[in-house]
Amino acid sequence: MIRITVVTITYNAADVIGRTLQSVLAQDYRDVEHIIVDGASSDQTLTIAFDYKQRSDQQHCGHTVSIVSEPDSGIYDAMNKGLKLATGHYVVFMNAGDTFSKATTLSAVAASADSEPMPAVVYGDTDVVGNDGEFLYRRRLSPPEHLSWRSFRQGMLVCHQAFYARTDLAKAAPYDLRYRFSADVDWCIRVMKEAERRQLPLVNLHQTAACYLEEGQTTRNHRASLRERFDVMRRHYGLVTTLCMHAWFAIRQCIRK
Repeated sequence: MIRITVVTITYNAADVIGRTLQSVLAQDYRDVEHIIVDGASSDQTLTIAFDYKQRSDQQHCGHTVSIVSEPDSGIYDAMNKGLKLATGHYVVFMNAGDTFSKATTLSAVAASADSEPMPAVVYGDTDVVGNDGEFLYRRRLSPPEHLSWRSFRQGMLVCHQAFYARTDLAKAAPYDLRYRFSADVDWCIRVMKEAERRQLPLVNLHQTAACYLEEGQTTRNHRASLRERFDVMRRHYGLVTTLCMHAWFAIRQCIRK
């Protein structure tokens, strides 16, 4: 049976962590490992997390929950801690405020991954939600039918929360801590590059895989994030290609206005 590791990164997230934990608890798929990596929160985040663990254990739903709380050097440092602890066949990052789209999401992921060879990545669509978890809109960038590492030249077509990576590949490509806001983009590309090297498939789930919170860290630091993304693209696709794609992004934005 395919085991799926869900990693949740938290820091003083008491106002939004509850719906994320409930979303994992509601999954009908049984073989789930949930790792909560907390950055030494000073609010009620840990109280909520330990209450959730107790409820999960009492339900005997086949989920295992572990909680780590200690200072870290930022979100990607915390994600690397989660990666090191992951024991599932696949890993997905569902952070505080993010949720699965439905109770059957992980069952669908596991069914899509149940093949030989096991896909390097299972990926899906994403909806954007507000602070109360209400649906706002479908994410503008949508995943292509056939994804490869070259696809991200057009932007991050698959949201990080809808990107289920094979854990062995993910562990071999930890998050690059030189990036504060865009290490997830770099990580996804490197995982997909390794998939191509090993000739492993990337499988489209053909459904919404995640709902993510609109006002995240990247949104709050938009300009710095754009600078980092330019550097990520330059490293992977070359300067000329990156300049051409950003010129097209600018033209496209003007046309929309």
